[in-house]
Amino acid sequence: MLIVREAELLKNGVFAISRELIYQWIGISITPDWWTDAKVNKALISFIASEIVTEINDGVEFNGKYPMTILYSLYYELSKRYPHSRITGMKQESTSFKVELVIRMLRLSLGEHTFKIAIQRLICDHKFNTYKAVDLWNVISEQAKEDNTLDSKLSILNIAESWLQQSRLPLITITRDYNLGTANIQQKVYLRERPHDVPEQDKMLWWIPIALVRQDTLNFLKYSPYTWINKTKQTTIFNMPRQTKFIIANQEEIGPFPVNYDDTNWNMLQIFLRTDAGRESTPVYTRAKLLHDAWNLAYAGELNFATALNMTLFMKKERNHIVWNPVFTFLDQIGRRLEVSSINKKFELYTINLLAPLYEDLGTENVNEEIWKAELRKLTKTFLCRAGYFPCIKAARSAFEVWLNSSNPNFDNPVPNEFICPVFKWGSLKEWMFGLERISQFPKLRLQSDRTFLLKMLAGCPSQREKIEYLLDLAILKNTSFFSENDQILIVNMVSTQSIGYRTLLDFLSSNWAYVHQKFENKTNLWGKLITSATGTLSTHDGYEMAKTFYNKHNGQFGSAQHLIERSLRNIKEEVHWSEQNFPVIEQWLDKFLSDNKLTTT
Repeated sequence: MLIVREAELLKNGVFAISRELIYQWIGISITPDWWTDAKVNKALISFIASEIVTEINDGVEFNGKYPMTILYSLYYELSKRYPHSRITGMKQESTSFKVELVIRMLRLSLGEHTFKIAIQRLICDHKFNTYKAVDLWNVISEQAKEDNTLDSKLSILNIAESWLQQSRLPLITITRDYNLGTANIQQKVYLRERPHDVPEQDKMLWWIPIALVRQDTLNFLKYSPYTWINKTKQTTIFNMPRQTKFIIANQEEIGPFPVNYDDTNWNMLQIFLRTDAGRESTPVYTRAKLLHDAWNLAYAGELNFATALNMTLFMKKERNHIVWNPVFTFLDQIGRRLEVSSINKKFELYTINLLAPLYEDLGTENVNEEIWKAELRKLTKTFLCRAGYFPCIKAARSAFEVWLNSSNPNFDNPVPNEFICPVFKWGSLKEWMFGLERISQFPKLRLQSDRTFLLKMLAGCPSQREKIEYLLDLAILKNTSFFSENDQILIVNMVSTQSIGYRTLLDFLSSNWAYVHQKFENKTNLWGKLITSATGTLSTHDGYEMAKTFYNKHNGQFGSAQHLIERSLRNIKEEVHWSEQNFPVIEQWLDKFLSDNKLTTT
């Protein structure tokens, strides 16, 4: 018997209730044997519930975010040098996500019929009893061999364990020989964060299904693998299409791994997607995957940035929010790296050129519009404002003017959240001081989350040193009463999100070292945050020299933060190498893009 609150039944969507119903069969009717099996149980229930949602309402409830949300979070987390940062809860959550994506990979690779019958057999075989994870993998394996969807020599248990026993994800690189009609496929650990010095990475190998889409026989719905790569570093496949036809591996994100190609194949893909017929014939998740893979591989040093930037050219006519979703992350990450360079203005103009047509097509807000459209408009507006798009800045300052003239500004805030940051960035000192005044007079009856948001914008958005210096002076030197220690940490965190901020913070610490050192050295959290925020984000040779000078001048005085600044110096060296390698490539591409589109930074 399932007991459910009335409120749960009245909720929109079916995922939550589906998950509880499934839990009656997988979890209670059959029960995980031990806690190590519970993560597989949880992942299986979640996946089947997601399948039901997709089948009932075509996944509308997920707003296009499944499985991309959990997949992208895994890509980012597991490609770090130190995943999870020792946070046990996060590690358990990502492990469950990974198991769910492996189950999805098997479902797509082996087919819906095989998977459904296997789950039914599992429930029947272990009814009113316990089961182990190995029982799930074995029953899927047996059913797949009966259905001839898996080679008799393969084992789902071996395949699954190769994914679950390792805390990383693989990267597949396909290099084609267009004369011989072959493709060399290599696998290695996917590492995005530098340096790529993860211990024993050469020993990490997976069983990987290689599903292929060929341009000469275009079929995106065939998920069965062309081949399975066993736990070897490379293999070669034959009978590939001729040199004028591309291939796509792992379409629709069948398995949780990015795919890289040779430059020729990437070039054919971007040309194809720039045509209306090519873009419309390529499924949404595949378009998103190609874009997401290209940018992340470039960021990781696996792909030339010019190739990744070329993959964005089809976005000028793209209007699907699922494909646009990863773009904003890339613009944010690369934009912040370029802030300190002479390329910044060019990149902002590229951003405006990319986003303005989308913003215009989205039009004005509509009360009855779909959630995805409102979210996409908000993101587009935010990034256009950040890049200095004049219509956006004008609209933001007009909305802010209403607040400036309000008779009760401490309670009335008519400014949309996405307009606050551009006003504090591009607006006058008077407008910024008005925001600071709202913090100092913030009513206790109002939501504190509103105050936190406003303080984040005040600290993280300004592009003028005087605003940042004034705030640091108030919060750190004068220790103003309306700023708590948590506020101080928040301010330091937010200031370091852009180059003008962390450079100003470093100069601030250098100029006021004696006072700051004496007052905060024993406040371990704030002290460590001050040192890492001032030095940890520098990424150029000039920045390294600034941090090194700071370190040499005060060496031996950093106390509990000594190891933090030494780590920062090591990391900056890696970032300097990244900048020297990629900035010239990005600038050359941007110069050609601006010239082709008759755009000028003046």
